[in-house]
Amino acid sequence: MTPPQEASEDAPKVAQLGELEELVMDLLWQHNPRSVRDILDALPRRLAYTTIATVLQNLKRKDLVTTQREGRLVSYLPLRTREEYTAQLMRQALDHSADRAASILHFVQDMPQDELAMLRDYLEQT
Repeated sequence: MTPPQEASEDAPKVAQLGELEELVMDLLWQHNPRSVRDILDALPRRLAYTTIATVLQNLKRKDLVTTQREGRLVSYLPLRTREEYTAQLMRQALDHSADRAASILHFVQDMPQDELAMLRDYLEQT
């Protein structure tokens, strides 16, 4: 059994997203930059302007988005891609595993064949 690996002190802790935060990030990952109004118009249900403004401020505090100003218009952009965010979540999960190797093996064991082939191809290239 492999001893637990300490979480890197330098590795930033990636923030978990709530349901509305995830919805807003999905919109930003699909198309950015977006203003609060753009996000409101793209949402499947009507929410208050202040609700989305608060969500965006929370995402900014979590270092997931940044702002871009053009005159009075403030737009929001993601600081990392969806794939980079997902990879950070995966690394964080592995950092908390008691047996990192076993966790990786269980993850790979459940992968579909096409993803396993992609992983093999990548590993052969490195």
